[in-house]
Amino acid sequence: MRATNEMGDQWSFLIVREFFLEGSRRFSDLQDQLGLSPNTLSARLKKLEEAGILVRSMYSTHPPRAEYALTDKGRALAPVMDALYDWGMAQTPDLPPKVK
Repeated sequence: MRATNEMGDQWSFLIVREFFLEGSRRFSDLQDQLGLSPNTLSARLKKLEEAGILVRSMYSTHPPRAEYALTDKGRALAPVMDALYDWGMAQTPDLPPKVK
């Protein structure tokens, strides 16, 4: 139950997956890759930051722009993300892989 409180929605998993695939990410990169509305993405990033899974650092002040990265707590999700990937590959072999 504790885990689902912090990672219990589809978008949070997809956002965190992007960090494992690509490393640190900017808001615009995440929005382009995932196709989320700015409000939805902003809310999920804030939730993940408050949970200590992501950390935000500013790379520009005019205009204000931030880059996000996994924290140690976020990187500790690696076995979970790997298990989800392995399950998906084994149980859904008929689905094409995501093309970037």
